Amino acid sequence: MPNATRPPNSNPNLNRKRKLQLKPGQLTLKQIRDTLAAEDDFRFSLPRNISKILQPALDTINTALDNQQTVYGINTGFGLLASATIEAADLTELQKQLLRSHASGVGKKLSRNIVRLITVLKINSLARGYSAIHLDTIHLLSEFINQGITPCVPEKGSVGASGDLAPLAHLCLPLIGEGEVFYQGKTMAAKKALSRCQLTAVTLRPKEGLALINGTQVSTALALEGLINAESLLMNSIVIGSMTVEACMASRKPFDEKVHALRGQKGQQQVAALYRKILKHSSIEVAHQNCSKVQDPYSLRCQPQVLGACLDQINHAKEILLIEANAVTDNPLVFSEQNEIISAGNFHAEPVALVADNLALAIAEIGALSERRIALMMDKHLSELPPFLVANSGLNSGFMMAQVTAAALASENKSLAHPASVDSLPTSANQEDHVSMATFAARRLQVMAENTRYILAIELLAACQGVELRAPKKPSRYLQKVLGTVREEVAYLEKDRYFSPDIELAAGIVGRGGLVFGLGVGGWG
Repeated sequence: MPNATRPPNSNPNLNRKRKLQLKPGQLTLKQIRDTLAAEDDFRFSLPRNISKILQPALDTINTALDNQQTVYGINTGFGLLASATIEAADLTELQKQLLRSHASGVGKKLSRNIVRLITVLKINSLARGYSAIHLDTIHLLSEFINQGITPCVPEKGSVGASGDLAPLAHLCLPLIGEGEVFYQGKTMAAKKALSRCQLTAVTLRPKEGLALINGTQVSTALALEGLINAESLLMNSIVIGSMTVEACMASRKPFDEKVHALRGQKGQQQVAALYRKILKHSSIEVAHQNCSKVQDPYSLRCQPQVLGACLDQINHAKEILLIEANAVTDNPLVFSEQNEIISAGNFHAEPVALVADNLALAIAEIGALSERRIALMMDKHLSELPPFLVANSGLNSGFMMAQVTAAALASENKSLAHPASVDSLPTSANQEDHVSMATFAARRLQVMAENTRYILAIELLAACQGVELRAPKKPSRYLQKVLGTVREEVAYLEKDRYFSPDIELAAGIVGRGGLVFGLGVGGWG
């Protein structure tokens, strides 16, 4: 069964060692993919000059305290309690209490892979040198990655405003030896795991607790996973949609380069080019060049227009999320060169929320278009194939109920695609009076991706069945290879059988990128 909490991995070589030598503020999408895809073979290392990067901000904080300046979150309370002054003797306790009080999340735990990415993003932000974090704190976070210690982070409890406060508090509570972690296949007290790894909990200094829990790393990590899933789903939908073109003996004219050049939309042109590439050298096409059809339904004819628009949204999201992955998003920020400590709002996750909403729309549309193509193949009047793609229909129901499943999943995605970013419930006694809801906006992408993966799997099986019903005519060379890949795992449907396992197998093929063979266009794919 496809895993909704991990992006599909198109690289079959899962055993190679994955390493990430951090260059603060310079994470690449490839490094992010590797971080998500790795299992227990991942090694993370800090930059050699990390102490030099961190020290100026620490010096600025110490000077402010020595001069008895009042600085938010360092010697004051938090949120609406910012006017409460904290005595010097309590500054360390303040940071510890911050982690404890804010670790108030609920629900299922985020996956190990996501927690690893969140940790990498958190370290990447802290290592920029504007957060006043100490080396031993950032080093212990990196050791969590290398020792395989995964903090238990509940998935619910952030509104994406003062950063992902609750989940980041759960992520960082083990730094002080509290909370729970997943280690060596078991959930245990953080203190126990630290002891087993011969690691020492840190004592948080002024500003550190606030630096650890302010930031958009949770929503950004979840959105990046959604982005990677969306890219994979789009590529698979183009391949599977091409197979449906063959099964329905649809026209190739709608993919003509001249048509898409006139409109000028970049994504549309890229997608149309892929359809032309996939559909080349087809005996099915030759057999119906002079057919009487004038136009095909939109779900066949408008694939480049719909999926091209989805591609443009995905590429926009990629740009925004890569910036956010490298951003400094805690508060206050320490500008040591100017000797300034500025309280502002980089923790507000609106950029993440908006692109996560756009990714939700793209994922929903990929699934919706696929479901319509499935429905088209079921209708003998439109597809000119046997009803429900099976011999002796009536006795056999064929793909009838599989299409119902696809419709159910597409409908569920429509509800989930409602923009999360338009909602805002004020928190912290109206101090935090506009929030982004970015964490939910990003988290729901995993459910939507799984739904769409199943829809595409159903279309894949139906389209392969339809193409084989056109025998002895054959699909394009590319699609013959796709058909062979599918038939290695799922047999042709001669008559009704227990069908759910077939869908699971096909979803597995889609999830691991088993249909996409060298289709990159201009670095995409």
